[in-house]
Amino acid sequence: MKPVLALVGRPNVGKSTLFNRLTKSRDAIVADFAGLTRDRHYGDGRLGDREFIVIDTGGFEPEAGAGIYKEMAKQTRQAVAEADAVVFVVDARAGLSAQDHDIARYLRQTNKKVLLAANKAEGMQAGPQLAEFYELGMGEPHPVSGAHGQGIRSLLDEALDGFDYGQADEASIEDPDRPIRLAVAGRPNVGKSTLINTWLGEERLVAFDLPGTTRDAITVPFERNGQRFELIDTAGLRRKGKVFEAIEKFSVVKTLQAIADANVVLLLLDATQGVTDQDAHIAGYILDAGRAVVLAVNKWDAVDSYQREMLQRSIEQRLAFLKFAPVLHISAIKRQGLGPVWKAIGDAWASATRKMPTPQLTRVLLEAVQFQQPKRAGAFRPKLRYAHQGGMNPPVIVIHGNSLEHVTDAYKRFLEGRFREHFKLSGTPLRIEMKSSRNPFTDKDS
Repeated sequence: MKPVLALVGRPNVGKSTLFNRLTKSRDAIVADFAGLTRDRHYGDGRLGDREFIVIDTGGFEPEAGAGIYKEMAKQTRQAVAEADAVVFVVDARAGLSAQDHDIARYLRQTNKKVLLAANKAEGMQAGPQLAEFYELGMGEPHPVSGAHGQGIRSLLDEALDGFDYGQADEASIEDPDRPIRLAVAGRPNVGKSTLINTWLGEERLVAFDLPGTTRDAITVPFERNGQRFELIDTAGLRRKGKVFEAIEKFSVVKTLQAIADANVVLLLLDATQGVTDQDAHIAGYILDAGRAVVLAVNKWDAVDSYQREMLQRSIEQRLAFLKFAPVLHISAIKRQGLGPVWKAIGDAWASATRKMPTPQLTRVLLEAVQFQQPKRAGAFRPKLRYAHQGGMNPPVIVIHGNSLEHVTDAYKRFLEGRFREHFKLSGTPLRIEMKSSRNPFTDKDS
């Protein structure tokens, strides 16, 4: 499971700049989930083959009494509770402040792994200029520069030290006897726990977030027709204003981690409420994670024909980027429509791990080119020569040829459709990569 790093500090110390550096993005909002205030953001980071989740928080004032600062303090406390390690960001140029002492006092009480990052330390060394930060009792300050990238690697090396990075995805693909990890995702009250209880045939509430078990995702083993599953109940994303309760029944981090760790995600929608912003955000994260996905519309029995038609239109418009995913209509509480869901989950997993031989891929590619050639780019037309499989879960098809950088997105979608049709891929994203052959004459002096 990906470790979680929370960036904490007073306002204007450069947390968002550091966040953008860690996530290699250019905007602070990487995963802007509805229900979260604008100053708390989630993003994915990577150091070599190690992946992690970063939480960016607003300026922290532990003793804030009221208003927006009180809400921002609540956000930060929640981020610290979710984190495996906390990066306490201070301003190396502005020096220590009373607020830094307040934050340090709070962090010492959390018993979390805390690293002190002295930001804006371009050109500084860990010496006299940083000596005052030892007063915080947080150990040695790490001189870093979010703007210039200085000291970031050594900070991450220490922050990520000691976490186990398993190769669960690869192992599950190679070993056909391993259970399929199925995450049930969606907003609160769409019926996720009801659905799992129905599958299990017993009243078993899956407690996914209990105090003191911040990262312990509870999975439920399950077997159906000889196929073993591990069911993960993500407790969902709460509405605005209910995010910061003392004993949380939800965590955005849990949703992100469950999706990242799953083989297949069942995204549950509520027929009575339609497709919301939260549904679209979760769907977008599933797509970014490359997970196989099945859409199930729960409470289908509770809506009339007009509402059903409007819901269908809403799914086509707002979740157009998941058009490869099957859409099923169910009622968890009445046990209606559950059989086809299992078939769709099996098909999605089979599609995500399908082996596509190079000769077949190349034949489909050349037939597609013969049917419709890519557009010319100036004097040249992209030449697509052959294709091979570059990965599974999600499937990756690598196409080789010349001038492939000029292949349009529309043509890639055309190729994707041909590959999907031939290999009967359902419920899984399909990624197409273009690799142009190097022109041996371009590097020669004229």
